[in-house]
Amino acid sequence: MPQQGLGGRKGYQPRGKALGGSSAINAMLYTRGHHSDYDEWADLGCSGWSWDEVLPYFRRAEGNQRGADILHGGDGPLRVCEQQEPRALSRAFVEACDENQIPRNDDFNGPEQEGAGLYQVTQFWGEGRNGERCSAAAAYLHPVMNRPNLAVITGAHATGIVLDGKRATGVRYRKGNTDVTAKAGREVIICGGAFGSPQLLLLSGIGPAVELAAHGIAVAHELPGVGKNLQDHLDFIMGWTSKDADMMGIGLRGLPALLRHMWRWRKDGAGMIATPYAEGGAFLKSDPAIYRPDLQLHFCIAIVDDHGRKLHVGYGFSCHVCVLRPYSRGEVRLSSPDPLAPPRIDPRFLSDERDGDLLLKGARMMRGILEAPALAKYRNREIYTAGVSSDADLMAHIRARADTIYHPAGTCRMGMDDMAVVDPELRVRGVRSLRVVDASVMPTLIGGNTNAPTIMIAEKAADMIKAAA
Repeated sequence: MPQQGLGGRKGYQPRGKALGGSSAINAMLYTRGHHSDYDEWADLGCSGWSWDEVLPYFRRAEGNQRGADILHGGDGPLRVCEQQEPRALSRAFVEACDENQIPRNDDFNGPEQEGAGLYQVTQFWGEGRNGERCSAAAAYLHPVMNRPNLAVITGAHATGIVLDGKRATGVRYRKGNTDVTAKAGREVIICGGAFGSPQLLLLSGIGPAVELAAHGIAVAHELPGVGKNLQDHLDFIMGWTSKDADMMGIGLRGLPALLRHMWRWRKDGAGMIATPYAEGGAFLKSDPAIYRPDLQLHFCIAIVDDHGRKLHVGYGFSCHVCVLRPYSRGEVRLSSPDPLAPPRIDPRFLSDERDGDLLLKGARMMRGILEAPALAKYRNREIYTAGVSSDADLMAHIRARADTIYHPAGTCRMGMDDMAVVDPELRVRGVRSLRVVDASVMPTLIGGNTNAPTIMIAEKAADMIKAAA
């Protein structure tokens, strides 16, 4: 049961602490993927999951600052808005894309996904919590914390599913040094994500018999697809130093402005502290002949190196490119029968040569944008890849530095074939009263960020659960 801090000016944590909390990013990027991604799910045997069938759940979840229309919701719990105050640097990135014949797109969730623009973000807007991140917890959980039929247990770790034969009857968890069993009246719903959900199933004896036997776990129900089919967006970054300080960085020149922005954000939620860092973006086609984008860019107003773990003194910007629908498939296995031990995760990035070829092409397209005239006044020195020109050398950099963009999915995939873990109702195949509701059920990775699609899955699951009650 992984937990995170409850934040917010009027919520469960003072606003000032949000700057030093578990996430330094004040919003998630709001993208849904391409319409055809969901039609492909339906074609793979996931009836009920076509674009026309999932769109109502996207609309129901969304409370967009732009208001409701045929593609968007205006009063849903997940608040979606324009960025509070994007940097001039991010607008220059969009201009640089235009200089590379990439069309302007002001709505990546509109009729067309292709193009460049500024991301909409999941932030509260026009209310007391303006400029704060609207997480799934803030949107759905915090407003109902006082309900008598809701108990939120933090600081606990799920250790197994309680089974009565082929029926789930509860969940075991550990809080401190105490093992507790929570009994289920109707169903057990697992939401552990693409890593946690397969791990919990395996620990409970649900999965490939060979895998379970290797750890001395008795087979409760053999399901060979548990933990297989892992997909993730592999991310390659190019960065530049800059002499401009109107961005996030480490230096005295920008400190006075940063302090002013911090004060302003605490006051009204606006200013640079409300940034998602990746302010600009683009969905690109590697070949004009294909019918949908196969590459995505995230343009950051900071030098993001090794997920921010490697810091650079000074100022700069970076751009990230990822392959939207990778061919490579990894897996999640147990490292130990100990439920507190981390799972063994092997993403097998670039194991399919097609992913490397496309990422290389995307990196070259990205460099062309970063070298465009619109960004000239911001560029100083290219980090890492300056002077790298050959495909072989650039591919060596990709293999050395590319990393996850935190979009794992697919390890409890839905479908109707023998390797599917859940059916289109998200019920674990062969086990009664047990569902999985998270990104692990995606049969294929969608072409965009996974936050909004995962919330859509949960909205649709809620209707399924109510219908079965």
